[in-house]
Amino acid sequence: MKNLIVAILVVAGLILSSALFVVPEGERAIVIQFGKIQRDAAGDVQVFEPGLHFKIPMIETVRKLDARVQTLDDPADRFVTAEKKDLLVNSYVKWRIRDFGQYFLSTGGNTQQAEVLLKQYINNGLRTEFGTRTIPEIVSGERTELMESALQQAGIAAAELGIEVIDVRVKQINLPDEISISIFARMRAERQAVAREHRSRGMEEAEKIRADVDARITVMLADAERNSRTVRGEGDAQAANIYADTYNQDAEFFSFIRSLEAYKRSFRSKDDVLVIQPDSDFFKHMKTIQRQ
Repeated sequence: MKNLIVAILVVAGLILSSALFVVPEGERAIVIQFGKIQRDAAGDVQVFEPGLHFKIPMIETVRKLDARVQTLDDPADRFVTAEKKDLLVNSYVKWRIRDFGQYFLSTGGNTQQAEVLLKQYINNGLRTEFGTRTIPEIVSGERTELMESALQQAGIAAAELGIEVIDVRVKQINLPDEISISIFARMRAERQAVAREHRSRGMEEAEKIRADVDARITVMLADAERNSRTVRGEGDAQAANIYADTYNQDAEFFSFIRSLEAYKRSFRSKDDVLVIQPDSDFFKHMKTIQRQ
């Protein structure tokens, strides 16, 4: 008898424990009975708030759903602009469950399945917005309008999943690698063309300056040569006048002085050899000195 009572108590405890369920903070729960979601008297889906609740054991099952704000942050996707240019857009979405019954019926309560569907809606909205704008418009200031329009479109579509889209943000916009390489190559070619043009202009200006300087130098050298010849001519004329005046004052003495200068220049070095006839006029004054 005692064992029977213990068995009954154990079974009762098991039944009672299976009838109780706890909904953690940040989650909500729905009860499913025979494959159908339990509803309240008004016909709305019965959603259980965090806390301790009861259910019919063995008949009803509980599905707990995350009620917190979720972040969908997938790798970058490719979009086409109004100029038919490809862009790699990295975006993220903030969302949460608004209608738990509709969410469960649409996704089976699977978060990954919900995000796959939501990503499609978001991409469709972004693709529409990018397709009506050019790259300068997207970069220069219409990104906020683009995100707001994408948020509205995604919100309407996501309502079918029982999801509320809180925010859609474009984090980064890049060009694909092949387009970036092409653009950089074109920019490099343009810069090289500009550099060649500047270098050619510089070389042209340098040649002009060099030619102008050479012309000025030629003129200056010609003027200097002309002036030097003029000065030498005047000096030679003055020297000739001085020699003539000196010669006229005492021709014999002038001849004697000129001969001494000639002797001094001729016999300056012991290695000099002078071949001349003894009776030459060059030794005229020496002969006169010897006779005296």
